[in-house]
Amino acid sequence: MSATTEPAGGDRLTGLRERKKRRTRDALVRTAHELFVERGYERTTVDEIAESVNVSQRTFFRYFAGKEEVALTLQRMVQERFLTAVAERPERETPMRVLGNALDTAWDGIGDAIREVVPIELYMRMWQVIETTPALVAVHLRHCAEQEDRLVAEIARRAGVDPDDDPRPRVLVAAFSGVIQLAGRRWAADSGVTVEGARRLFRGYLEQLGPALAEEWEPYRGSAGDTRPVRR
Repeated sequence: MSATTEPAGGDRLTGLRERKKRRTRDALVRTAHELFVERGYERTTVDEIAESVNVSQRTFFRYFAGKEEVALTLQRMVQERFLTAVAERPERETPMRVLGNALDTAWDGIGDAIREVVPIELYMRMWQVIETTPALVAVHLRHCAEQEDRLVAEIARRAGVDPDDDPRPRVLVAAFSGVIQLAGRRWAADSGVTVEGARRLFRGYLEQLGPALAEEWEPYRGSAGDTRPVRR
């Protein structure tokens, strides 16, 4: 290898440090999730999380501001994937198609992204913990509200409207977010749902947004996983 292509010693050390930091961060997330699921969020301390990973409390706080942040870190990762997918959608798409297609795109590879940190089963059980812990619900809802504001701004930009004067971006995002939260609660309540099954569940609920807003409803009969209306 020539001098021009051989990695510099400093670059190698930087790469090693970054990988070590990533491993430590992932270990803290995984261990915290395990403890939260096993003992409950309120009964788990930062010291216990740090001790289980063989690091100091000081090291924990280098990565996370507190228990809330480590508990919600994977949910925020998923939200960021979705926001990135929205920003990358073609400009010609209608607002509703932007949100629906971005949701599909965000699901692509999401299982692998989660598995790099925790098992899928643990992720889903942690979602149940979040949904049943008032302190986490409050923080999660605040994060969702922040996400909605960013979505409103992006949808308004694409449509060429001012969201302060035109209510449609906020109405659309509010309806979309409500459907997603409903599907998320349904997912959390069913421990047997796989990532692919959850993807179909989210898409199925979203597809019912239009029919639900129709002036007249068609008769509906279906199982929990089948959100399609029955045609007369």
